[in-house]
Parts: sequence; structure tokens; C-alpha cells
Amino acid sequence: MPATPMAFLSEPEPPRFTPLTTAPGVTRIVAPNPGPMTYHGTNTWLIEGEDGLTVIDPGPDHPEHITSIATAGPVARIVLTHTHPDHMAGAPALRGATGAPIYAWGRPWAPDFRPDVAIADGESVGPLTALHTPGHASDHLCFALAGTKILFSGDHVMSWNTSVVAPPDGDMGAYMAGLRRLLARDDELYLCGHGAPLPNPLPLVRGMLSHRAGREASILAALRDGPLDVESLVAQLYAGLAPHLFRAACGTVLAHLLKLQSDGRVASEGSRWGSHS
Repeated sequence: MPATPMAFLSEPEPPRFTPLTTAPGVTRIVAPNPGPMTYHGTNTWLIEGEDGLTVIDPGPDHPEHITSIATAGPVARIVLTHTHPDHMAGAPALRGATGAPIYAWGRPWAPDFRPDVAIADGESVGPLTALHTPGHASDHLCFALAGTKILFSGDHVMSWNTSVVAPPDGDMGAYMAGLRRLLARDDELYLCGHGAPLPNPLPLVRGMLSHRAGREASILAALRDGPLDVESLVAQLYAGLAPHLFRAACGTVLAHLLKLQSDGRVASEGSRWGSHS
């Protein structure tokens, strides 16, 4: 069965420190932390409400970026999709500048961080409803915006590229289950952690799920000729991979292997992996 294609979006580099209107009552400020894993930078989302702004993902601890958020309006709450530094490092500074509490999953990945208010799956946070979508990170949350078909998808689904899923905190089985959970919804616009807004998102979600299933099939095919270590699998599966992406690819392949091991389809043999099929 052929893989479903993934139609990623690109966009010109956005202005910094300036709220960009994205949807009614929703603006975007792109943090100045561009890179191979962050595209143009982390998207900080500001949602207007009667009690003030709900801020999703303050991003890095960059003084001018934090000031641009704090001066956009009174901040009622700070909400985190997950506790990777590119999304949450600026949260303490924003809390200090505004007095707004920080909301996040109750068992954050960052070992030295605890939210002011822990969020569980299905709970409401201001205008948002939380959906626990682990995989990229064990504490990852997406947020549905009340009265709309908008989903803040964090790093679980991004418009510009696939998400890194790497152990020890990344879990490929959980990630794929999260994609299936999103496919069962009828959201019409994803506002992602990095990259442009994504209209009509479900075809891309289907493509991402198909891509992961195809990667599993490629790993199993490669192991039929004998056990291989992770680095050898990456060299075989990712022809032409840029050197700076090699470690990330190793993490992704290891996540697939651990999922396939839990499915009873592969087994580890020291540093090498062999197929049961």
C-alpha cells in the first residue's frame, strides 16, 4: 500500500517581537530561535479573553521576546504544550513580569520544573481544553480552543516537518496513538509549535501516520538480512542525510525499534537488533 504523501508548508521568515493576527482573537509572536529543529523559531500564541490573554508556549528566555508578550496585553495565564526548553524556558521570566500562573502537564519532563497548576487530559484552562498527546515528549499537550475548530498542536503535528520522537522521553507507540486520536477529531486549523498555521490538517496527519508505518516496514525489511545496530540502520535508511541530523535520526530509529520490540516483532542483541518476522 503506497504511503500517503505529506504536504508540508513553508513561509517567509516572519517579523520578530510583533503580534501577527492569525484567527479572530488569536495572535502569534515568533521567537528569535531559528534552527534545524525549530524552523523560523518557536510560535508563542496569544488568545484574547475577558480576563486577559492566555499565552501558549512563551518560548526561549529571550528578554525582548518576553517583553513583546508581556506588553501585548494583560496576561491571565501561561500554558505549556510541553517542557522542552524552546517552548518553556521563558515561562519563569514571563510569570515574573506578569504574575500569571503557569499551567502544564502534571508530570513535566523538565526535572527542575513544576507548574503552578497541573493539567490533566480533558481539563479546561481558560478557553482551552487539554488533550494529552505524549510521544514527542511524555508531557505533551495539544489544546482545543472553545467555540472553534482550532487546535494548538504544539510539536505533535507541525506544518513544516515531522516531529522528532526520541527516547528516553520520546515514545513512538504513544506518538502514533496520538496521531490516531487527532484523526478522530474534526479540527479545521492547527496552530503549531513551529511553522505556519495549518488549514485542513487531517490529510497531513494521515500522511504522518503512514510515514511512521512505512518507516517501521523499512526497518523490518533491513533487519531481514541480519541484525544491525542503530547507526547502521540510519546509514541504510536515510541516504543523503545531513550530518547534523544524524543523532536525531538515530533517536527516531531507536524509538521505532523499541515500539517494534513491544509489539514482539524485533529483539535486541546487545547493541544490535534482529527481526522476529
